[in-house]
Amino acid sequence: MTSALEAWLPKSILLLREYDRHKFLSDLMAGVTVGLVALPLAMAFAIASGVSPQAGLYCAIVTGFLISSLGGSKTQIGGPTGAFVVVVAGIIAKHGIDGLFMCTMMAGVLLVLLGVTGMGTMVKYFPRPVVVGFTNGIAILIASTQIRDFFGLKMDHVPGDFFHRMMAFGQTWNTFSVPATAVSIFSIAVMVFCLKYAQKIPGAILVTFGATAAVFFLHLPVETIGTRFGGIPSGLPKLAVPHFHYDIISVHRGDAGGHRVAHVSGRFRPYEQ
Repeated sequence: MTSALEAWLPKSILLLREYDRHKFLSDLMAGVTVGLVALPLAMAFAIASGVSPQAGLYCAIVTGFLISSLGGSKTQIGGPTGAFVVVVAGIIAKHGIDGLFMCTMMAGVLLVLLGVTGMGTMVKYFPRPVVVGFTNGIAILIASTQIRDFFGLKMDHVPGDFFHRMMAFGQTWNTFSVPATAVSIFSIAVMVFCLKYAQKIPGAILVTFGATAAVFFLHLPVETIGTRFGGIPSGLPKLAVPHFHYDIISVHRGDAGGHRVAHVSGRFRPYEQ
């Protein structure tokens, strides 16, 4: 009975039984290292998804804590992932933040059902070409969302789908910024160098602090989080209950100039096929 109960307990509870000072110091150093990389990365994912950078921070902190405290792995590190950038950006563009919350709740319910029924183990039967193709496709889509910031293009709106996005980049190509492009290329060069020739040096952390210092002390005219979003709030976020409606998840077909029609939050809004 005890072993059966322990199989369902989070690994954090089991590990606390033998926790000591040495393990705490090791976890502290690991947490600081992961935090220096994960928090700026979470802000980048949030910006690429179409929300404010603080949303990425809140997501990384809350989900990271919940996954680590309630997860089933002894070395679990959880947080936002790049594969969801394309999915989240599409949901927000079509259905707004409320639609994103609804999709997140639906996904959580499906994950629980897959775990309880054991159907989650079926993932091992996915063909490898499907996984590789999906991963490469997501990588291309994510890379395309970074072209605007990489070259410092002056654009008020970036289209959600890939082909219209690339067309918009081509139309605004003459607005690229030399300082922004130089910082981007230098950052990639440093990370590649550290990955190949100095693996003990965390290239992501070096680039984060080095690029920030260069922009600040050299007064480079590049867009920053402060200039685009007005900085990051210093206080805690205001908690609010999302507005869930059935019509958020209902999609109807109708005649709206050749487009599908989505019924979102009680309002009809056309979106492209």
